[in-house]
Amino acid sequence: MTKDLPFLQCRGFLDDWKTKKVLDAQLFVEKFEGALGKGKGRRLYAYKVMMAKKLIKFNRDFDNFKTACIPWERKIKEVESHFGSSVASYFIFLRWMYGLNLVLFGFMFGLVVIPEVLMGLPYGSIPRKTVPRSEQARAMDFSVLFDFGGYCKYSILFYGYYNNKRTIGLLKFRLPLSYLLVGFGIFGYSLMVVTRTMARNANEGGDGAEDGAFIFSWKLFTSWDYLIGNPETADNKYASITTSFKESIVDEQMNQKDENVHLRRFLRILANLLILCSLAGSGYLIYYVVRRSQDFAQMDDEELSWFDKNEVEFVMSLLGLVCPPLFETIAELEDYHPRIALKWQLGRIFALFLGNLYTFLFALFDEVQGKLEREKSIKNATEWALKEYYANYTAFHNTTELPPPHIDPADAIRGPCWETSVGIEFMRLTVSDIQVSYLTILIGDFLRAIAVRFLNYCWCWDLEAGFPSYAEFDISGNVLGLIFNQGMIWMGAFYAPGLVGINVLRLLSSMYYQCWAVMSCNVPHRRVFKASRSNNFYMGLLLLVLFLSLMPVIYTIMTLSPSFDCGPFSGKERMYDVIIETIDRDLPSFMGTIFGYVSNPGLIIPAVLLMVSFITEARKERRENICAAS
Repeated sequence: MTKDLPFLQCRGFLDDWKTKKVLDAQLFVEKFEGALGKGKGRRLYAYKVMMAKKLIKFNRDFDNFKTACIPWERKIKEVESHFGSSVASYFIFLRWMYGLNLVLFGFMFGLVVIPEVLMGLPYGSIPRKTVPRSEQARAMDFSVLFDFGGYCKYSILFYGYYNNKRTIGLLKFRLPLSYLLVGFGIFGYSLMVVTRTMARNANEGGDGAEDGAFIFSWKLFTSWDYLIGNPETADNKYASITTSFKESIVDEQMNQKDENVHLRRFLRILANLLILCSLAGSGYLIYYVVRRSQDFAQMDDEELSWFDKNEVEFVMSLLGLVCPPLFETIAELEDYHPRIALKWQLGRIFALFLGNLYTFLFALFDEVQGKLEREKSIKNATEWALKEYYANYTAFHNTTELPPPHIDPADAIRGPCWETSVGIEFMRLTVSDIQVSYLTILIGDFLRAIAVRFLNYCWCWDLEAGFPSYAEFDISGNVLGLIFNQGMIWMGAFYAPGLVGINVLRLLSSMYYQCWAVMSCNVPHRRVFKASRSNNFYMGLLLLVLFLSLMPVIYTIMTLSPSFDCGPFSGKERMYDVIIETIDRDLPSFMGTIFGYVSNPGLIIPAVLLMVSFITEARKERRENICAAS
């Protein structure tokens, strides 16, 4: 029996092998039954295979079509393949900003501009829609229109053009209420979109760990950018990774080495003092030129030069160009790690832009207070003249039926309309920023690249490797410029409804202009950084600018008196009286009580604090989950 055991085992193995092969053959026959058969079965199988292949091809083509429908996707991918994801992140952010402004333009154009154009009074029918007689001679001059004077000042671009009637047209459209609600809706929609984008970026995650945890492991396994398709950029990325490893090793060695701590602290304190002096000086300079512009406004235009008329915009744009390189030069004294130095540089540029913007606003609102005093005197003089007219008419004609005085709209006495003046300042500032940005790219990048390209053959040193070399794309500066430009749009859209449309055109042209400039004038960064860590940082700055932009508009609506002869809120004590009037006339009485409780600052402030605490707790919980998972 023991002699037959190997034979029996071999026979059992063969039986199992035969059984397995039979099962495999059955599965093959079931799967390809149509192909193995004849007649209708074979043709049906061939038809199914053909349809399956066509379906796969259709899905692939449809995915390509969806990708092609994304605006500027090919341009961004081309930039990404040559310069890496860090530079492409700026253009993705620019496209996101364009989509946001397109929706805001739809709100403003569809709910404010179009109703006024279609259902409001025509141009020339009332003083607020008519150029004054004294300005008609130069109302169509290019220099006047370029400064948003003349016919531009009395057009749909600005606040003063819109009528204050409660309802207009056959549809009884409530334009003043719509104007106010759209002003709030712009901020509400922007807040929703920004917070939703931040939440999505947080859920997608990024690099995972903190900067100081597992430095060499993260550099080893997550440093490469797989979207790079250009050989030069790949070489730069390879060198960047090598340099980052060397820097990390040096950092570890520096942490164990003694240094002159007192000298380092003194230099850092000195650098911060110099930067604070620069910030204070820039703020004072802006305040000074805005006050000078108030004096220029009282003078005749023929006595002023082009620089005098555009001094405020020129100074603000010049400070935005000069101060960031100055901060970078001063930062050399601090001797920070490049990563820490970049964060300090971003924070200082942010403080510069924010300080300049709020200094501009404070000086502007000082001018508004002066115009409000002028409006009160003009309003009192107008009311006195009307009373005298009615008294003289009654005494002369001996009648109680008093027709209104017939005055041509171009000859009517009118106030300064401070809302339109504020809107004009924001328009000029935006246009000036566009001009400076485009000229900087043209001169600083394009002409510089031409000089390096054609003069390199006959120069004393290598211009490409040494000074001035080709320019690199400034990611942080351009992103911060976009953020503060959007802050100006949020603040100025309430006073100039056409400002959102101009910004849409600006972003549209910037996409093509800067893509061309990057591909033709710039070279890849010597140190290519990944952009995933910066997404929510930039969104956080945008959210902060959103809240800071909301405060001047809230101050205007709740505190300042609207102009008495222009704009949708003329004739009211405060702009928010439109909402109170609507609640009193059109809604049940209990809605007024609810609105009174909701608008109480004692409830608004705790609600805001509660919302902030919820956001903080949610971020802390997510951070703890990440730490637990790692």
